[in-house]
Amino acid sequence: MDKKRKIKNTMKRKYLYLFLSILGFAYTWYYNIQWFQSSADPSFMNFFRDAACSLAAQSLGADLTVVVITFFAFYIPDAIRLKIKYWWTLIPLTFIIAIAFTLPFYLYWREGALEKERG
Repeated sequence: MDKKRKIKNTMKRKYLYLFLSILGFAYTWYYNIQWFQSSADPSFMNFFRDAACSLAAQSLGADLTVVVITFFAFYIPDAIRLKIKYWWTLIPLTFIIAIAFTLPFYLYWREGALEKERG
């Protein structure tokens, strides 16, 4: 693959990650906002209680827990190696916003760092 084509594919992938991070933010918070508006007790404690109210919900919670741990195990040393500034901000944002936002957003940041590394 020639260099121009490889750069073009990287740019497409980079902006796909950015789009997916925006989608991850909007898609999850669409439902979060609905829950906060409709709940009789819109506290975070009640949110987590409601999120674990069935075996199916607990299965999804377990799945996401493993995804988050795997993401952190990959991204933290990778971000340090690539010298990505403010990498640590994604840790709280994972819990405040969603892993559906932070994972693709990190991949977007990572593509930018790899572009700089390639020169």
